[in-house]
Amino acid sequence: METTIEKVYKFGMVIDLDKCNGCGACTVACAVENNIPPALEKMNKRNGLTWLNISTVSNGEQFPKSESVFVPMFCQQCEKETPCMTVCPQNAVDIDPSTGIVGQVPQRCLGCRYCMTACPYHARYFNWWDPEWTEGMKQQLNPDVAPRMRGVVEKCNFCHGRLHAAKQKAASQGSREIDPVDYVPACVESCSNKAITFGDLNDTTSPVAQAARDENSFRFLSRLGTEPKVYYHSAKKWVRAMAEKSLTRSHQEEFHG
Repeated sequence: METTIEKVYKFGMVIDLDKCNGCGACTVACAVENNIPPALEKMNKRNGLTWLNISTVSNGEQFPKSESVFVPMFCQQCEKETPCMTVCPQNAVDIDPSTGIVGQVPQRCLGCRYCMTACPYHARYFNWWDPEWTEGMKQQLNPDVAPRMRGVVEKCNFCHGRLHAAKQKAASQGSREIDPVDYVPACVESCSNKAITFGDLNDTTSPVAQAARDENSFRFLSRLGTEPKVYYHSAKKWVRAMAEKSLTRSHQEEFHG
């Protein structure tokens, strides 16, 4: 009897910071796709809920030498010694061996927030309140993604609802391999400047793998050795250098304002 070995993917992204204009379409698409509730009046930067945050980073120079870029930041999908998974006492964080995606299991999360402390990218968010939807919004929730409850941590998971749909479509066609066209995260699809490239990093011929190998591509805090699967790209040297900087408190507003 012939057996088919399931293909092992390593899904990742390359974000071209020279193309990103900070429009925020990706953040809106992410929220709609993953049933992230709208912000409440009592929310602020410390207790708000988002899976994708865009920061403005400046080179610190005066006009006319001043430059700035927009940096979309979300779960970097660490591959080795994944900090959030290492500290979780509930095994609420796991890495899918078939996709390389770092997942979050809200049903296991006890809300200790150790993972938030451990994440060097500040890409995890605690759900302080139960989601509130207007009647119109309730009818438009994505049925493929379960809303999360109060008291759990959330983060980007590369739109797992779309991944499951792509797997189901492949299975219906008698295949275990996902067609790249069928699995595109919402942020990638919504980017008008095509600044985000997504795909299988294990496929050396894929656009994302080729972009990741470009000499102007880099990863944030690569010195930590966590091997993030999210890469960034810029032809500007100061932008690439900024990825390894440790920001002092006095500079945080300048770099993250």
